[in-house]
Amino acid sequence: MREEDQEKEEDNGEALSAEPGLLRLGVLVSGAGTNLQAILDTVHVRGEAAVVAVGSDVAAAAALARAAAAGVPTSTFVSDRYDDRASRDAAMADWLTEHGASLVVLAGYMRLLTPGFLARFPEAVINVHPSLLPAFPGPDAIGDALAHGVKVFGVTVHFVDEGVDSGPIILQRAVELPGARTAEEVHARLRELEHQMLPEAIRLIARGALSFDATSPRRVIVGS
Repeated sequence: MREEDQEKEEDNGEALSAEPGLLRLGVLVSGAGTNLQAILDTVHVRGEAAVVAVGSDVAAAAALARAAAAGVPTSTFVSDRYDDRASRDAAMADWLTEHGASLVVLAGYMRLLTPGFLARFPEAVINVHPSLLPAFPGPDAIGDALAHGVKVFGVTVHFVDEGVDSGPIILQRAVELPGARTAEEVHARLRELEHQMLPEAIRLIARGALSFDATSPRRVIVGS
């Protein structure tokens, strides 16, 4: 971090208290935060997990206001305040750790995480992506799918590894949209799935219902 930025960034509150053993979520966001809101409205208020911190790479992200309204501490980690990605991600990992996050949820976070960050949360970072991976990874999944003329779209929730949308898959669901023409039209349908699937994946992790296949580390087994 540059010298003028060495003072630690402030957040908007103290870490939330959570019952012992409750899964504590650190959520990273970049935009409007509808997936964050889905988490807050489901697993958070029902006591299935606790959102203890929300961080963003965008200072004006609307998602931060959603977190603040729920009483969740927030902080921003804007790239130009740091010398490089590694120092930014280290500061972000420190902040999440200080707030007790044990699972990091990417809810519309539009930056790639560095290997150093992922090493701080091994097998404990998940993402939601608007395609049926491994098809159409990357930031314009819906646009790429439309350009290829696909008729079936979908959503994937997966663990994050050092690749681009390449981590082990937790959940997938598909929807047929043979007449879709615009990304906005497709995303409106997929958003409904995202809002269901991301909390569902968090519940599975909170219950200890996920495991990795010993014969295939990329395969996630969903138990009861």
